[in-house]
This record gives sequence, structure tokens and C-alpha cells, in this order.
Amino acid sequence: MRTSAVSRAVAQLEGAVVAGVRALYMVTLAVTGLMALLAGPVLLAAALLGPDDAEPFAHGPGGPLILLVPLTPVALWALCWATGGGGRAAGAVLFAPGALALMATDLYGGAPPGGRSGSLCLGPAMLVLGLLGTRWIATENRRIVGRWSGRPIPVPYHRVDAGPWQRLRAGGWLADPATWRDLLWVLVSGCVIPITAVIVVLTPIALQVLGRNGPFLPLGPVYMMGLYISPLAALWAAPPILRVHERAARALLGPSRRSELARQVSHLARTRADTIDAGAAELRRIERDLHDGAQARLVALGMLLTVAEQVKDDPKALQPLLVEARMSSVKALSELRDLVRGIHPPVLADRGLADAVEATALDLPLPVTFTGGLPGRAPAPVESAVYFAVSELLANVVKHAGASHVWIEIGHSDGLLRISVTDDGRGGANPSRGTGLSGTERRLAAFDGVLAISSPSGGPTIVNLEIPCALSSPKTSSSSGTA
Repeated sequence: MRTSAVSRAVAQLEGAVVAGVRALYMVTLAVTGLMALLAGPVLLAAALLGPDDAEPFAHGPGGPLILLVPLTPVALWALCWATGGGGRAAGAVLFAPGALALMATDLYGGAPPGGRSGSLCLGPAMLVLGLLGTRWIATENRRIVGRWSGRPIPVPYHRVDAGPWQRLRAGGWLADPATWRDLLWVLVSGCVIPITAVIVVLTPIALQVLGRNGPFLPLGPVYMMGLYISPLAALWAAPPILRVHERAARALLGPSRRSELARQVSHLARTRADTIDAGAAELRRIERDLHDGAQARLVALGMLLTVAEQVKDDPKALQPLLVEARMSSVKALSELRDLVRGIHPPVLADRGLADAVEATALDLPLPVTFTGGLPGRAPAPVESAVYFAVSELLANVVKHAGASHVWIEIGHSDGLLRISVTDDGRGGANPSRGTGLSGTERRLAAFDGVLAISSPSGGPTIVNLEIPCALSSPKTSSSSGTA
């Protein structure tokens, strides 16, 4: 009991520390982004409105603390690495010029560093760096929110399939509403931090001044106590702050409702066209199979019966004709059954998706390990689409993978039907090269499903299918074994 309590306390402390580091990174992003945006306007204001003569190191309103400003890009770079940013930490160099420009302007007492002409030249460059930094800050916020929450924020920027000159004529980034939402995010998040800090610092003074019964408490002990408890207060406040940050980021940095609706309409139009094309191709296949298979055999059977009628008085000639007619009818019936099975397998209708996939695995010429099950039935269109998608994947394994074993896992959780097909073949599967994978993707896209492939050269190949759907009755269809 005591050991478990200690373990829980240690886990909670680790979680609080991790949340504190993440909150620190979030604050650093906000402050650094705001400084990058302010650098250009501050330089231009100093060049146009600043004093003509000012000595270096004549501190402005920032005082000695302004010397800490250049450390913010360094902190941003370090925290980006610490939180898994990897190569994205190189983007922190965008903010070094802006931090140095702000520090130099303050050290010169508001006068333009490098003279008015130098500041007028550097100001527009700082504005461009500020816009680039805004895009980087917004992208990094999307990354960290998706990484920390497990739910990525979709990229909201418009994709323009045109050359650089055409994009420039169309306005480039400035014509994209998402860019202005990024700018608003950086301004709001950057201003919230100092405003909050000012409120926290001035609250004791406000209580002193506005208190009804005289001084609240001596300010010295209050600020000393606040200094001591501030680390614990920061760790306590970090989780709710991160939750608020996530909601705000999803609202402002994600696609707007209008963009999301436009994307959904485009997706529906594309999947509708793919579904119509797939349906037309399926009808052509059925017609071809009937014409070349069962119809030809039935015509041959009719011809045999016609000949049999002509020799019905000759038992020796009639006997082989009847045997051949019987064989033709058996083959025609078998081809019709195969055709029906290709349209909608009876085992799928009778026993459900899991058993239908396992039955298909039994027909493969290599060993298959099947695990998992479904606690109910998916909608019939979903079952059909997923069944044929898995059948196509297994056919690809047999034809192209050179595998010696296949593993199939099926399950349903969090409103998603999940199927994984793994083989130990040669790998290198790529939807862009055909092999039916692109058609499988289009088949699943009609149901908002996704197909993810991991197939390095040399194998193994892992294909994961996810389709959002709800299961019906608690009728169970599950199994586990090796085919």
C-alpha cells in the first residue's frame, strides 16, 4: 500500500514537471513571437520618431533586464529540442535578429541603432522576418498540441498548384486567411503573458491601495512569499493552462469552419466520383464474367441438349452427351456461385466481417494467423468495402510480396473499425505504383476511412485500415487462430 502511494506520488510529480516544462515552452513561444513581430515596427518608429542624439548603453524603459532579451531565442531553441522538435529548432534563428534589434533600440534610449537610414533599411527586413516567424510559431504550436494531446491540428493553409510568380501575383501568404489568424494568435498569446504577469505582480499593491480597512499586508513579506511558492504554483497551474492553450490553438490555428466545410465538400465530391467509377467498373466486370463464363457454358449446354434430342433414339450416342451436359451445368453453376461471391459473399452476409475475412484467409496458399474479433455487426456497406479491401490486400501479398506468413488482426475501439494486415515479404509496397492499393484507398475514402502503409525495402509490410463506424447488436463475431 505504501509503495503504491509513493509510486502514484512520484508519477504525479513527474507529470507536473513535464507539464511545467511544456508550459514554459508555450510561454517562450508566445513571448518570442511577439518580440519578432514588434522588432520591425519598433525600428521604423525609432527611425521616424526617435531622438537624434543618444549615447550607447543609455538604457531605455527596459533597464538592465533588456540584456536578457537575446536569451529568448536561445531558450526557444533549447526547449524545442527538449520537447522533441528535432530539426525544427533551427527555426529559432528567425528570432535572433528581432531580439537584438529590440535590445539595441532600448540600449540607445529609443534612438535608431545604426542611424535613421540603417533602421529604415532594417525595419522592412524585420517585418518580413516577423511574418516568417509568425508562420513558424503557429506551425510549432500545432505540432506541440498534436504531440501532447495525441490529436493533430489539421494544417489550414490553402494549397495553390501554381508557380512562384503566379502565387506572388495572387498575394502569396498574405492572401491566405490562415496567415492572418496566425498573426492574431501570436499577438494575443504574446500579450496575454505580460498582462497576466502584470496582474499577478500588481495585485498586492491594488489590495493595499483599494483595501477598505487600510493596508492588507506589508508588501515585502507578500512578495517574498510569492517568490517562494511561485515554482509550486507554476506546477499546479501548468495542466489547466495547457488545456486552455489546446482549445485556443484548435479554435484559431486549425482550419476555419468555412474551410473545413469546403474541404468536406471537395472530399465528398471526389469520393462520390470514385464511387460512381468503381460501381461502373464493377458492373462491367460482372457483365464480362457473365458473358465469358456462365453465359457461354449455358449456350454450350443448350447446344448439347439440342444434339441430344436428335439422337435420343440412340442410347450409345446419347450417354456421353448427357454426361457432358451435366458437367457443363456443374461448371456453369460453380461460375455463377463465384460471381455471386464476388458481389457479396454469403459468409459475409451470414456470419459477419471477421468470419468472412478468416474464411478468405483459409483459401490463401500460405499460413495466416488471424486474431481479434468484433462485438457486433458493422453497416453492410462498410462490411462489404472492408472485406474487399482486405481481399485485395491479401491478393497483393500472394502476387507481389513473396511472403511466407501473414498476420491479420481485427478489432473495434473508440468508434473505429481497425484491421491490420502484416506480411514478412520483400516490402517496398507503394500505392503510387498501382498493385491495387490506390483503388483500396479510394474504396475506403468513401466511408472516411484511411489506409496507412509501412513497407520498407526488405519488409515487413504493415497495412492498417481505419474506418469510423458504429457496430450494431451485441452479436459476437470473433475468432483467433492460425489458418
